[in-house]
Amino acid sequence: MEGRLPVSTAGFDTNAYLGLVTALPLRPIRNRRELDRAIKMLDALLDRPKLSRAEQDYLEVLTDLIEKYEDATDPIEPLPDAEMLQFLMEARGITQAELAAATGVVNTTLSAVLHGRRRLNRDHIERLSQYFGLSPAVFLGELKSVVRPT
Repeated sequence: MEGRLPVSTAGFDTNAYLGLVTALPLRPIRNRRELDRAIKMLDALLDRPKLSRAEQDYLEVLTDLIEKYEDATDPIEPLPDAEMLQFLMEARGITQAELAAATGVVNTTLSAVLHGRRRLNRDHIERLSQYFGLSPAVFLGELKSVVRPT
């Protein structure tokens, strides 16, 4: 036990956690079959009406493992400005003119972006992010694909 840090288990059902780990150990996912098993466990946990702290902790780690595997094997390509903006407008059910009025981004600028003739600049991204309640990173997808961590 020397060198181990104490872990608080107050309010934590160790038996429930160990039962989940026994059913599906928390380890790196290395193939599609393991991914399918992990997703099946994830779905089973998400179907429960309420999760204990132990189940929540297990679910959080399992989700991270699934995400890491999927990011490595099936990366999602970032959407161009036009597609992202069109998607957000449709999801919100607004027109280009309504978006221009709400954000202060000129209607002709929005039109040029939507037709792929112009990219969003920093000011546009700030205004749109604030309006849609999203992180500015949503609009920086193309930059993230150029500068990827190694």
